[in-house]
Amino acid sequence: MSALLEVQNLEAGYGTSQVLFGMSLAINAGEVATLLGRNGMGKTTTVKSLLGLVKPRAGSIRFRGDRIDGISPDRIARLGIAVVPEGRQIFPNLSVEENLKAFAANRRAAANAWTLDRVYALFPRLLQRRGNMGGQLSGGEQQMLAIGRALMTNPELLILDEATEGLAPLVREEIWRCLDTLRGQGQTILVIDKYVKRLVKLAGTHTIVERGRVAWAGPSHQLAADPSLWHRYIGV
Repeated sequence: MSALLEVQNLEAGYGTSQVLFGMSLAINAGEVATLLGRNGMGKTTTVKSLLGLVKPRAGSIRFRGDRIDGISPDRIARLGIAVVPEGRQIFPNLSVEENLKAFAANRRAAANAWTLDRVYALFPRLLQRRGNMGGQLSGGEQQMLAIGRALMTNPELLILDEATEGLAPLVREEIWRCLDTLRGQGQTILVIDKYVKRLVKLAGTHTIVERGRVAWAGPSHQLAADPSLWHRYIGV
């Protein structure tokens, strides 16, 4: 089976500083995968490269078999890649419903397209807050809104950068529940987070990044069986 997303030997950085040194990863359609590692190891630069926000210096990025490295971020988004960014970046002066409607699109004519009703069913709290401004929401509610907003684009690949960073434990569990539901619906997801105990239950495959390189990659059962990898590369 060919991968939905395939990154090979990616090199990228900022100015004279190189961050990625031959990063590679592959995600199959319908799979949940993770990108793990300590802060500053290249995870966010990898995501920015996938989104066209950082232009790779070498290597390739393929989506549905086609090269996307070097094309513009808006074209990449239209191809079906959506991100829930670190920091959420919702519109504070728009209501919850306006935030969701602003991103509504079904460019691939998905049969079971994401609508306001589907997002509200996934996150009932957003339905309760539908008239509230984005800036009036708690951090957890903002993260729910950021996920709902990304889903409204009907993406083939959903990327979450620091999926539960800074959230209270109960809210974190709600986000994990949401992602498990999406997995059950066949959504392809790439998750960046540090809670390995939850991720080995949610995801099928994992890539650990160390100083811009792949330090380890493999399935959940292998990562779960070797906690030394967690301590060596992730710091848990």
